[in-house]
Amino acid sequence: MEGLQLIATGGALPSRLVTNEDLSKLVDTSDEWITSRTGIRERHFCAEGENATTLAVAAARQALERSGLQPEQIGCCVCGTLSGQYASPSMACLVQHELGLAEDIPVLDVNAACSGFIYGTAVARGLLAARPGDARRYALVIGCEQLSRLMDMTDRNTCVLFGDGAGAAIYELSAEVEFAMDLGARGDLAIETAPCGPIRMDGRAVFRFAVDALPRSLHAVLEATDHTLDDLDWVVCHQANSRIIDHCVKKLQADPAKFYKNMDRHGNTSAASIPVALNELAETGRLKPGMRIACVGFGGGLTWGGMLITVKGNLV
Repeated sequence: MEGLQLIATGGALPSRLVTNEDLSKLVDTSDEWITSRTGIRERHFCAEGENATTLAVAAARQALERSGLQPEQIGCCVCGTLSGQYASPSMACLVQHELGLAEDIPVLDVNAACSGFIYGTAVARGLLAARPGDARRYALVIGCEQLSRLMDMTDRNTCVLFGDGAGAAIYELSAEVEFAMDLGARGDLAIETAPCGPIRMDGRAVFRFAVDALPRSLHAVLEATDHTLDDLDWVVCHQANSRIIDHCVKKLQADPAKFYKNMDRHGNTSAASIPVALNELAETGRLKPGMRIACVGFGGGLTWGGMLITVKGNLV
């Protein structure tokens, strides 16, 4: 089976930094309350002139430049988002226009909430594999969110959790790589968002779902590739809450050092959280050629998704 290997990453964060102290001036909360329950200390919100589109374009452009590819070499563009600037045109179409990607390629958005980047990667693989005669074997996959525009800033249970951001990855389709996917969904309103917001969430129900879905999906991709946790270099999970990841690490009896966490600086950026984390690992020199990475997303829908990918070459 042909799989995807990671060849470049990109990222973009908006300029407005919002700390827990800032939020404590708006709602009945505190830095200690937020940090102890979520691990989040600060997040970024879009300022004037910034939005989901500007973030997606910036992250995608950076990934494309780092890949060394020309725009016409990209065979498809998929964007995971639940907070796109428009219902139509899609975020992916806006990125296509700004980057000058070819017009005869599939371009679309995917809404699987916090699993959006994983779902988007699966869609991209399918699109490339469905065009075997096409020499363009590279996919651009983006996860981006502007959740700040969907939040009720008087609801302390949700407004402290989310942030804005974008991450992008460029993959190459190859028959000679280790690759596995695990996708699933369980229709549930534990997390819900109306077309114009606000985000509502049953925190306890989501926690119970996440601590079940994360290890189950991780085991699925390991079993599909005959690997164990010891064979992985990194596990990059959706950055929803440090308690979720810590609980799963303990349940798995895993090495916590392998589980990357950055929600303390970004909060929950939904579909953007995994690609933003991958980009940070790449930029800090912690992704090396040949490394195996498991990524696991989980969230609204309810959806989950896991994948095992390998790194090709130096990413930055």
